[in-house]
Amino acid sequence: MLFRSLASGISTVKLVRAGLLYRNLVVNRYCPARNLFQSPVLHHGEFEWTDPKSEDEVVNITFIDKEGKKIDIRGKVGDNVLFLAQRYGIEMEGACEGSLACTTCHVYVEGEHFDKLPSPQEIEEDLLDMAPFLKENSRLGCQITLSKELEGLCLSLPKITRNFYVDGHKPKPH
Repeated sequence: MLFRSLASGISTVKLVRAGLLYRNLVVNRYCPARNLFQSPVLHHGEFEWTDPKSEDEVVNITFIDKEGKKIDIRGKVGDNVLFLAQRYGIEMEGACEGSLACTTCHVYVEGEHFDKLPSPQEIEEDLLDMAPFLKENSRLGCQITLSKELEGLCLSLPKITRNFYVDGHKPKPH
C-alpha cells in the first residue's frame, strides 16, 4: 500500500491501485478523488428473498406443480415469479436467471389473470415457440412481476421443460 500526503499534511489519499473503489474515494489518473455514494447491490432474485413490509404489499399466488399439488405462496408487489418460486423450493429451474435466454421457467397462467398481464415482448414469444407443450396461456415466469391486480394468480408448471440440469437434480437459486 502506498500513502501520499499533501505538503500541509492536512489530507491523505490512500492509493492502492489505479481505478479501484475504496469506501468513498475513486483514485486513478483520469478521475480525481471525489466522494461517491453507492446504493446497496442487489443480485438476481435477492429482492424476492425479503418479506413484505406490510399487508398492503402482499400478493397471494398458487403454484400447481408437475404432480398436480397446489402450493400457496405469499409474494409481494414487485416480486419476479421465477425467483419467488425458487425461494419457496418450487421446481422451476430458470437456467438463464431471467435474462430471456431459455424456457426453463415456462408456466401456464390460469383463468382471467392471463389477460391482466402485460403483453409479452417479441423475444419472449419467440422463446415460447421452442417450449415443449406450449399452450395459449403459456408465459415465462421470469417475465411475470407481481402486482396487486394479480392477487389470486394461479400458475401451473408444464409436465416437462427443456431442462439444462442433469436428470434428478433439484433446481436451487444461484
